Amino acid sequence: MNLKRSWLAVPAVLALSLTACSGGGAASGESGAAGESGAEASTGIVTVNGSEPQNPLIPTNTNEVGGGKILDLIFAGLVYYDAKGATHNDAAESITSEDNTTWTVKLKSGQKFTDGTDVKASNFVDAWKAGAKNGDLSVNFFAPIEGADDEGSGDLTGLTVVDDTTFTIKLKQPESDFPSRLGYSAFYPLPDSTIKDPKAGGETPVGNGPYKLASDSAWEHNVKISLVPNADYQGDRKAQNGGVDVVFYSELDAAYQDLLSGNLDVLDQLPDSAVTTYQQDLGDRAVNQPAAIFQSFTVPQSLEHFSGDEGKLRREALSYAINREEITDKVFSGTRTPAKDFTSPVVDGYNDAIPGNEVLTYDADKAKELWAQADAISPWSGKFTIGYNSDGPHKAWVDAVANQLKNTLGIDAEGNPYPDFKSLRTDVTGRTIQGAFRSGWQADYPSKFNFLSPIYATGAGSNDGDYSSADFDGLLNQAAAATSPEEANKLLDQAQEVLFKDLPAIPLWYQNVSGGWSQNVENVQFGWNSVPLMYEVTKQG
Repeated sequence: MNLKRSWLAVPAVLALSLTACSGGGAASGESGAAGESGAEASTGIVTVNGSEPQNPLIPTNTNEVGGGKILDLIFAGLVYYDAKGATHNDAAESITSEDNTTWTVKLKSGQKFTDGTDVKASNFVDAWKAGAKNGDLSVNFFAPIEGADDEGSGDLTGLTVVDDTTFTIKLKQPESDFPSRLGYSAFYPLPDSTIKDPKAGGETPVGNGPYKLASDSAWEHNVKISLVPNADYQGDRKAQNGGVDVVFYSELDAAYQDLLSGNLDVLDQLPDSAVTTYQQDLGDRAVNQPAAIFQSFTVPQSLEHFSGDEGKLRREALSYAINREEITDKVFSGTRTPAKDFTSPVVDGYNDAIPGNEVLTYDADKAKELWAQADAISPWSGKFTIGYNSDGPHKAWVDAVANQLKNTLGIDAEGNPYPDFKSLRTDVTGRTIQGAFRSGWQADYPSKFNFLSPIYATGAGSNDGDYSSADFDGLLNQAAAATSPEEANKLLDQAQEVLFKDLPAIPLWYQNVSGGWSQNVENVQFGWNSVPLMYEVTKQG
C-alpha cells in the first residue's frame, strides 16, 4: 500500500457551505464514547504503538503513517473527521462558497499555538505556500489551487489573506468536495517561528491541537514521543487523559506482547502471529472493523503481455483466477473483506454493485478462457511475479495468490520479495520493477474521489502503474465539479466502470482495523481510517 496519510463519512461532495459544527465528540463505539462534556479528564498517560517518523514533523512534508499519527494529535486543521468520518469544523468557524471555486474561510477567534502566538489566517496561507514552493511530499493536495502546477508545486496565487481571521482560496475549477479535504495534515497551519526556522520546527513542532510536546526533548528518536494535553486548544477533540506516549516499535510481535502484559495500552495493527488468537486473547477488548484501506496489486502498463487487447484479457483472467473469499478466510482469518470496487465500504456512496465488478468473483473456467484468448493474440512467455516488502505482513497472501494463478492459469507465478518497504518503493517509483507489485490506498480524507484520482488519474502522483484513460479522467473532472453528493457519486461509479474494463490494478480486499486495548484503559474507539481516537481514551493516573 502507498502509505499515504490517509489512513473516512461526509458526502463525497459537500453543498455550498460547511458551517460551524459543535457538539461533543464522536459517536459512541462498542467500547463507549469519550467522557461527558465538562467531566474531569483522567490523568493517566496512555501509550499507543507507532513508528519513527520518516522526516521532521512538518505537515506538508509528512505522508506516512508514523509521522501522521503524531501530527494529528498536535495540530488542528480547519476541519477534523470523527470516528465515522463525518466532517466537523475545528479551527474554522465557517468555509463557504457561492460557486465552488472561490472559498472563504473564517477562523474561530482566540486560538493559539503552543508557543503562545495567535493562530491567524496567514499561518495557514504561509504554511501551504511554503510546502508548495518547496515541493514537499504532500503538495499534490494543493494542485487544485490557482497558481499550482499539475503536481501542486509553485506559487499558490489563489490564496489571499483578507484579515487575521479570514482568507480565501481560489481554485482552478469548481471543486464542491474541497472543504472535506481540509482535515488532512497537508492543510495544517504553522506558527511564524516554524515558517522562519523549519528545521527547528520540524524537530520540536509547535502546534495548535489537543496535545503538545511534553518538553523540547520529548521526541526520543527511534524510541517514542511524549505528548501532554494542550490547555489552550478550544476544539471538540479535548484530551480526556493525562497525555499520550507514541511508542516506536520495529516489530509488531513485541508490541502485541506488551499489550498482553499491560505495558502498552492501545494497538492498532496486529502481527501475523496473533491474527488467529487475538480475539480469544483480548475478548471484548479486541477490535475488527472495516477501515478506509483498499488493497490490490498493480500490473504496470509497460509490462510485456499486458498492454492493448491482449493486456485487457490477461488482466481479467488474473482477476477471475483469484479466490478472494478463500484467502481472506484462511490467510487473514476474516480480518479482510473481499473487494467489490476500488474504494472502501466506509465512505459515503459506496456501491457494491458497479457494472463490471463481476470480474472480482472467482471463476476458474472464465479465467482459463480469457487467458487462452490472450494467447491467441500473443503466446504467453516468462514468469508472473508480484513484488512485496518482506518487513510487512505480505508473504502469506502473495504466496496464496501466486499459487492460485499458477494452478488456475497453468503459468509460472511467484512472489518477488524485497527486504523492506523502502527498497520496494524505490524500484516502483523508479519504474525499474520487472513485474507486478502489491499496492493499495489508505485514504487521506473521507471521499470516494480520494481512492480514485491520486492513483489512476493520468500523471497523478501515486499512479505507479502509469495508467491513462481520457474517459476516466473526464468523469473525475465532472465528479469534482458536481453540485450534489448524489451526482458526484454517480459519476465516480461510472469512472469505476472504466477501471473495471481496464483493470490498471487488480482489487483484492478491504483491510479491517484489527487490534485492541489493555485492561488499563477505557473509552477506546477506532476511527474510519483505522486510527484510534486517542483524545477520547481514559486512564486513571
